Amino acid sequence: MEPSLIWTIAQAELREALRNKWLWLFAVGFAGLALALARAGLSAAGYAGLGGFGRTAASLINALLLFVPLIGLSVGASSLAADRERGTLLFLLAQPVSRGEIFVGKALGAALAVLTALALGFGLAGLGLGMSGGGETRIYLALAGYTLLLALATLGLGFIISSLTRKAAAASGAALIFWLALVFLADLGVLGAAITWRPNPAGLLGMLLINPLQIFKVGAIFSLRASLDSLGPVGQYALFRFGKQLPLLLTGLLALWALAAFAIAFAISNRRGEG
Repeated sequence: MEPSLIWTIAQAELREALRNKWLWLFAVGFAGLALALARAGLSAAGYAGLGGFGRTAASLINALLLFVPLIGLSVGASSLAADRERGTLLFLLAQPVSRGEIFVGKALGAALAVLTALALGFGLAGLGLGMSGGGETRIYLALAGYTLLLALATLGLGFIISSLTRKAAAASGAALIFWLALVFLADLGVLGAAITWRPNPAGLLGMLLINPLQIFKVGAIFSLRASLDSLGPVGQYALFRFGKQLPLLLTGLLALWALAAFAIAFAISNRRGEG
């Protein structure tokens, strides 16, 4: 692969993604919520003598579980499908560039766009904490790292959707439906399975860890030095079974999710003879 060609395609994809009004709508919404949570957490700390950073970070986890998959899925879903609809993919394939270079360049550009959107939210939240002298940099960076991996995993899932659809509108609709299933229905499915099959803690942990959002949630809670008791016997079993290796395991699983999703998306698009 030629790095200069990949970077050229990535730049074009980045510019295209940054023109997406939905990306900025989600980014501004997340940034506003993050800043509000930071200010509210610090106000509560000053009023009641509570730890503002832990309160803010815990609140941010719930916001991230909603906004990050939405951003990743929407950007990924519009990438290949929009170019296919406009005929840009056929134009690129007519040039002296390989399908792998096209795909890697588009994935890199989309990832940079998502990173830009998330940096806005994390930057404002960090600013809100820094203005009051609150915050723990290491824990905050760990949360940001988990968030980036979750964004890449959902971006890869968005690319799979984009590889399977011909129209940008259809891809965006499918991404929204998948987001609803991933965020809301997956939890209900795990709850229903737990009630029906009554698995042991090891089995229930396995059911949770097939969802990248749950992997992120467990890792984020652990990075806050918070107790996994809030996850019940599952959290206690995870801590007992893996101990200090749990963050490494969760990081690896999220990275595996991202790599597998992009690999599947490339295989699908390559079979179709595009990207």
